[in-house]
Amino acid sequence: MSEQPRQITLDEWEARYACLRAAGVLPEYSYGGPLGRHVRDGDLRLRKLRFDNSPAALRLWNFLLTEEERLRQARRTGSKLVATMKDLGTVPVIVFALEGLVAFYPDGTWWTPCVMEHCDGLLRVADTLGIPDTFCPVRAMLGAFVEERQFPRPDLIVCSAGATCDDFSAIAGRLESLGFPIFWWEIPHRQAFTGEEAVQLPNGFVAARSQVAFVRDELERVKAALEGLAGRRLDEAALSDGIRQANGVRGLLEELRRLVFTANPCPLPAMELLIAEMFAIHFCSDRAECLVILAELVDEVRRRVEAGLGVLSPEAVRVYWVNPVADLRVMNLLEECGGRIGGTDHMICHALVPIPEDVAPLEALARMALADPMVGSSRERAARISREARALGCEAVVVSRIPGASHCGLEGAIIADTVRREAGLTVVEIEVPPLSDAMLPTLRTRLEALVETARERRRA
Repeated sequence: MSEQPRQITLDEWEARYACLRAAGVLPEYSYGGPLGRHVRDGDLRLRKLRFDNSPAALRLWNFLLTEEERLRQARRTGSKLVATMKDLGTVPVIVFALEGLVAFYPDGTWWTPCVMEHCDGLLRVADTLGIPDTFCPVRAMLGAFVEERQFPRPDLIVCSAGATCDDFSAIAGRLESLGFPIFWWEIPHRQAFTGEEAVQLPNGFVAARSQVAFVRDELERVKAALEGLAGRRLDEAALSDGIRQANGVRGLLEELRRLVFTANPCPLPAMELLIAEMFAIHFCSDRAECLVILAELVDEVRRRVEAGLGVLSPEAVRVYWVNPVADLRVMNLLEECGGRIGGTDHMICHALVPIPEDVAPLEALARMALADPMVGSSRERAARISREARALGCEAVVVSRIPGASHCGLEGAIIADTVRREAGLTVVEIEVPPLSDAMLPTLRTRLEALVETARERRRA
């Protein structure tokens, strides 16, 4: 029942699923089933997407779209739920090191208006709560907390403050005013001070030693709060093991990204890669199963690379993509326009590199938290993007602005100017709303122009 790698519609996946099941070659999982069942649950956007046709990709999608079920099952079996907001990969490592705790990422609700094509009503709830569309689409999180339809009410909410998105800080503050108590921890604006020892961070950035010590103390407070919730102590051995498990996820993602970025033809579509990368933040609420799913996806991609197979034309233009899209449809659109993903910075590059295992666990996590590209200067992030795009052989860069997001106002221009100057690449800035249907003709024109410009430069 093997099939040439390609992208297929939802209807085609339904037929393929039936054939694979009839042939007895598709294992069924507790969260498995045909992809179309999620449409019946309200995930209407699936009808307009094109998917990778591998069983590994189907498992990836089913795992993503059943997180709410896992969280409710965890609650029923006695686990405590920890919402880790504006965290991007640090606190979940501590949470999963404590037996009986499960971490999830409420910020991810920002994709719900897209996936459910606004039938969820979450943005309307945010409007009524005084957070209108002048804010980032992550405001959908407010409606999710209030209505408790996307996830159960957590037992503890942990949120970082300080060097974070102004929009998110305002939204989280509004959430607390609605009666949702938040455990705040602070992360400072990353910098190195003259005359003070600088510490090398996991992804190449540097920070002052005093900043690392400050964040380590903040994470000690977080750990104490989590210990109180779990009713048990977390020793260094258990936390070190949690870091090793997290590094297992990161190692698989590192291999996946290397294969996808460097192989020709491209062995995995952009949309599935984006979803896989996001698993680094909180393991989609199940670290053990996340490891299994990513291993299966890496094996599939490795087989394709070894066989010289891909899902896109070998002539596809390598595009470095900056920031995640609010509408997943745009990842398909890039490929329809003749592009492919050749590198990414979805604001989580620090969550994709190994956490140091040769220092004390909280010290390692403090260094990782400070490596977040969003807690340093935009110029520093832009320089890193420029270096990586050049090293990966990318031919163009797309900066995807998030509507309403405070950090996107000027940062896109800084990144674009830096990449043009330092890497000599063509750059386009686009803005992607939660549903881009009305803007698709404009977005298509701009992406086609970017791809054609890159091809002209090939021929020059």
